[in-house]
Amino acid sequence: MEFISVFDMLKIGVGPSSSHTLGPWRAAERWIKELKDTNEFNNIISIQIDLYGSLSLTGKGHATDLALMLGLSGADPEYVPIEDIQGIIDNIKSTNTLDFNGERALIFETNQIIFNKDFLPFHSNGLVFTGTTLDNRELKSTFYSIGGGFVIKEDDETTNKAIDQLDFPFPIQRATELLEFCTSENKIISEIVLENEKTLRSEEEIDTQLLRIWNTMQECIYIGCHSEGFLPGGLNVRRRAFDLHKKLKKNFNYDTPENWMQSIRKTEVKFREILKWVDCYALAVNEVNAALGRIVTAPTNGSAGVIPSVLMYYLTIENHDADFKHIKQFLLVAGEIGSLFKKNATISAAMGGCQAEIGVSSAMAAAALCELLGGSPAQVLIAAEIAMEHHLGLTCDPIGGLVQIPCIERNSMGAIKAINAAEMALDRDPAHVKVPLDKVIDTMWETAKDMSLKYKETSEGGLAISVNMADC
Repeated sequence: MEFISVFDMLKIGVGPSSSHTLGPWRAAERWIKELKDTNEFNNIISIQIDLYGSLSLTGKGHATDLALMLGLSGADPEYVPIEDIQGIIDNIKSTNTLDFNGERALIFETNQIIFNKDFLPFHSNGLVFTGTTLDNRELKSTFYSIGGGFVIKEDDETTNKAIDQLDFPFPIQRATELLEFCTSENKIISEIVLENEKTLRSEEEIDTQLLRIWNTMQECIYIGCHSEGFLPGGLNVRRRAFDLHKKLKKNFNYDTPENWMQSIRKTEVKFREILKWVDCYALAVNEVNAALGRIVTAPTNGSAGVIPSVLMYYLTIENHDADFKHIKQFLLVAGEIGSLFKKNATISAAMGGCQAEIGVSSAMAAAALCELLGGSPAQVLIAAEIAMEHHLGLTCDPIGGLVQIPCIERNSMGAIKAINAAEMALDRDPAHVKVPLDKVIDTMWETAKDMSLKYKETSEGGLAISVNMADC
């Protein structure tokens, strides 16, 4: 049985895409490790990277080539200073030299990253590293970026082989099993998840990492709300969170993100203002993501705004007395719900369309909010089901291959749906539910398999064709 940690579902990284940016970045790191493990690293004199499928078709818009150069340079997406990224890229381009893992200078030109339109059979997001050695051997290694920053090889038995062999108190593959454990142990979902996580790390370590994740989310929202101008990429998309925040914040003063949150709590809470604040939070995150900022993959970069905006809604509007205990609870539930989709379907738009990203993030947020609002474990699963049910079939058709249109707005819509799903679930009697969560997960996966490739992050259908770059 596969175990996926909350910290697998919620990862700190750099935008704009978990599958097309973070995944290739991590693949480059993993290839370097392979070379070092086989004592071939110092023998490499030339590098070529071939991109296939969705990675190739939308790679330019998703900064896949930049991510590869950063990964091959030894930069860590979780920790590299955002302000240093452009300098690293500019230096490679201007000198045609790559500082390989920060250790060796190699001649490298951007045309050594090759965009192939054909697909590899194993997965839509394939990439092949080829290293030429001093004695003219070619060392090839193929990776697949399967969504959410997860990277695998075709012959991997599992991404978490060692972890899966551990003795977890509550092994969970399906939602029905999660509910059974909650019933038998008389625990809520977050408590079950916490017990599993404690198999891997201490509760103090869990708290530290969860707080770091939330702080990154909060900082991302704050930066997005205070950054104006236009997003990079050529679509001339104007940042909207800044203007919306300016209208909403009235005249209150603050000097830190925490003071800012306290100020928001003092604003009007009419229905329209609530909607606008949720929109603002979600737009802010995904504008930062689109600008290659630091975000939390939740569960993907393209859907990174849903969970932070719903949690921020709870903290600033729903419960002014909320503290880290509530944040922890929210993130634990969200991570577990996301893992159910990862185990039994997909979180990759290249495999399942946008239902696999915004749909999953909305389900994660709905479930987490429902538990904070007092929902039973059964109602929490109902909330996740409702949120996903109303995202089924959602296509991924980014204009220009950029994570901007319709991606940024979809995060706002996913957040609003999540809040409504949580509220609807609280009023449902589980005995009368017709569609369990496991069934909607299975349906999402079947829908994904039936969906045309045009609508799976290829920019070959939908809005990506109807609206051209020139129209923007």
